[in-house]
Amino acid sequence: MTQRRQLLRVAWAAGLGTLAWRPARATPEALQAAIATFTGGAAVREGRVKLELSPLVENGNTVPVMVSVPGFDAAAVRRLALFTERNPQPEVAVFTLGPLAGRAQASTRMRLATSQTIVALAQMADGSMWQTGVDVVVTLAACVEGG
Repeated sequence: MTQRRQLLRVAWAAGLGTLAWRPARATPEALQAAIATFTGGAAVREGRVKLELSPLVENGNTVPVMVSVPGFDAAAVRRLALFTERNPQPEVAVFTLGPLAGRAQASTRMRLATSQTIVALAQMADGSMWQTGVDVVVTLAACVEGG
């Protein structure tokens, strides 16, 4: 019994030794790939989309964010999406809108791993894609393990 416990301890310690702590992060290339998946390869134009979040975030654990398409009702907008440049997963949220939604807007809270660019996209009913981005500075990061 003692040998088994010693063997398990050694195996456990060896396993922990091979795991190096590092935060999981997406790359700018992963962000572009996620956006390309959302758009289906369609051309993306700047403008129309409004992204509301603070450019300086004290705590990345819960960041309020609102994405909207001012001047358009929900019937004119099919989907809204949020993407991050350096979170473990670049696709944060996709909101599918219908005519009963009323407004072409969505709000949520998200976690931010570190200072990065947040990108919001809108797919219009005519198939066009629009985007905007906001650079956010995070003073206390979220989405990391260890300590």
